[in-house]
Amino acid sequence: MATSSTKTADAPPARAPDGPDRLSLKGWLAFYAGWLAALAAPAAWILHRLGVRWKDLFVDPARFTDPVHAVGKLLIFAAYLSLCCTFLPLPTGWLVSALATREVALSESFAVTVLLVATVGAAASTVANLHDYHLFTWMLRHRRIARVRETRLYEKSARWFARQPFTLLVVFNIVPIPVDVVRMLAATYRYPLRPFAAANFAGRWVRYGVIAAVTFWMGDRGWLISAALLAVAVVLGLGRVGARLWRRAGKPGKAAPSGGSM
Repeated sequence: MATSSTKTADAPPARAPDGPDRLSLKGWLAFYAGWLAALAAPAAWILHRLGVRWKDLFVDPARFTDPVHAVGKLLIFAAYLSLCCTFLPLPTGWLVSALATREVALSESFAVTVLLVATVGAAASTVANLHDYHLFTWMLRHRRIARVRETRLYEKSARWFARQPFTLLVVFNIVPIPVDVVRMLAATYRYPLRPFAAANFAGRWVRYGVIAAVTFWMGDRGWLISAALLAVAVVLGLGRVGARLWRRAGKPGKAAPSGGSM
C-alpha cells in the first residue's frame, strides 16, 4: 500500500490547474503590436533613407553590406519570424539560411554571423510562440474546446509532457516539425510562461545556429541550403493543403456527405 500511494503521489498531474488562467489577451496583443511596430518603424526609416525596397536587401544583397544595411536586414528578419506562428504558418528556415549567406554579409566573421542570426531569430520566434500560447489559452476558455482536457488522450499526453516539460519544449524547438504539438500541449497544460519562453528561445537558438553555421560554412554555395529549405517548406505546405482538400472531398469511391464542410 505504501508503495502504491508513493507512486500515485509522485505521478505528474494529468490536468491543468483549476481556476482562471490569469492571462490577459488584450495586454498580450498590445505588447505584440508594439513589438512589431518597434521592428517595422526603424526598418521602414532605414529603407526610406536608403531609397530602396525591402526585398532589394535580399534580392541583390551584395549591394548592401555596411552596418546600417545589416541592421535593416536583421529588423526585417525579426519582424518576419515574429509573425511565423501556428495561425500564420510561414516557413522560417529558408530566411534564417539566407541571412547567413556570404552575399548578405552581416559580418565577415563566422562567429558574429551565426551569433546574430541565432540570437535575433530565436528572440523573434519566441515572441511568435508566445503569441500561439496566448491564443491557444484564449481558445481554451470556451467550454467546447476545453473539453479536450477531459479525454483519455489528453490525460496520457499531459502525464508524458509533465515528466520533462522544459526538455520536451527545447527538443521540439530544435527539431523542425510541421505541427508543434508540444507547444499546444504546453498551453493546454498551463505550463508557466517564463520557462516556456526560455525553452523556446534555447531550442530555436540551437536550430537557427546550426542552419546559419552550415550555410556560412558552405561559402558561395550557401544559397543551396536556403533554396532546399524553401523547397521543403513549399512541399510541406502543399501537402497540408492537399490533405485538407482530400478530407473535404471524401475517400475515392464514396460520395462526399451533403453540406460536408469541415
